[in-house]
Amino acid sequence: MATDKEQAKLEEKLEREYEKKHKKKFKLTFGDIIFNIFNYGFFAIFTFSCIFPFYYIFINTISSRDAVIGGRVTLWPVGFNIQNYLDILNVGTIFQAFGVTFARTLIGTALMVAATGLIGYLVTKDEMWNRKLWYRFIVITMYFNAGIIPWYMNMSMLGLTGKFAAYIIPGIVAPYNIILVKTYIESIPAELEESAFMDGAGFFTVFRKIIWPLSKPILATIAIFGAVGHWNSFTDSLMLMQESPELFTVQHLLYNYLNAGSNLAGMMNSGTSSNTGALETLLNAKVIKYTVSMVTIIPILLVYPFMQRYFEKGIMLGAVKG
Repeated sequence: MATDKEQAKLEEKLEREYEKKHKKKFKLTFGDIIFNIFNYGFFAIFTFSCIFPFYYIFINTISSRDAVIGGRVTLWPVGFNIQNYLDILNVGTIFQAFGVTFARTLIGTALMVAATGLIGYLVTKDEMWNRKLWYRFIVITMYFNAGIIPWYMNMSMLGLTGKFAAYIIPGIVAPYNIILVKTYIESIPAELEESAFMDGAGFFTVFRKIIWPLSKPILATIAIFGAVGHWNSFTDSLMLMQESPELFTVQHLLYNYLNAGSNLAGMMNSGTSSNTGALETLLNAKVIKYTVSMVTIIPILLVYPFMQRYFEKGIMLGAVKG
């Protein structure tokens, strides 16, 4: 008598033979082939158009300065060298700007995620006083904005100009992220909270031990939003930190390099400055702009792969209902 293992193997073999015998091979029609060609071609071009700007900047940073200045760098590096990255070390304020940007991104994102998670949970509770009123009050700020001048006056009256706190405080409450978190939390089975309440847990205990761990996908999603926003922001630094250059962000520093190069180029074209020293400064500024641009892009690109597994699940579940 055959053993269970042999019986299982026999059944598996018979099943494979049956499927092989009766399975109909799928054949692509001429229309399917044409559609696939256009589909893959379109997405290949779209992907290339997204990647090429970063690639172009990168190959310019590792090419010789003469090749970059002469416009000979197109699809691959010319005259490989990493001196441009070493020269960045001589830019006195670059490390300070990176420190400010890193600190701003880490602290601002952490506080935003913590506050958004807590507020998103509280506005799902009927026990919260005037819950609907507060929730609508938060959401309405997404649609009405006083403008830059009132914003600057407000920041000035609060004494935040020239202060590091100006980077952090305005971004702690993010209405759109609160909507995502609220919607995600509402998808968590209510029985989990009810059982915790029956065991004597309070709202903050339930939030810390149940809601927070289960909300990691949506929290990781809004963390990406917050980190990218803090890392790329330079308007607040440009407007609020003019008297505190030690608090300039990397993006503000890059903006200054872009302006310096453009202004110098305009002076040379108008004949105001035509000496060799000005030309050398302009050419070096162009290379520095490419290199600093690449350096500012790399850190945020390195963070995304670690958060990607949470991103898709979080953004889909958090956007099912409003």
